[in-house]
Amino acid sequence: MTAVSAAVPAGAAPSTSQGLVSVAQVVQMLDEAPADRTAQQVLTAYLAGVGEAAGAVLHRSGASCKAAPSLSGADARHAIGAASSDPAETPATPLIVRDMLDRAGCRAR
Repeated sequence: MTAVSAAVPAGAAPSTSQGLVSVAQVVQMLDEAPADRTAQQVLTAYLAGVGEAAGAVLHRSGASCKAAPSLSGADARHAIGAASSDPAETPATPLIVRDMLDRAGCRAR
């Protein structure tokens, strides 16, 4: 039996060594989305998933927010802009969720 490995598209940014979506991957999606329909679809799906994650955090914590949480590509880019010096090893999702909840003024009860 031969081992099967997943093919990685040439030039694709890597996930973190833990298998999480990296800052480098999100930057690549954000950079490619305006000119590449597939990248746009992947970015849209990723951002929708991040929005769902934020909703789950709010629900589980019972937090209240001053405004409705929102997320755009520009918001995501801003949130990951302060990432550590190793974007390939920095998970993007927690940074984006934290920024999203902070911008909405969400606080635990």
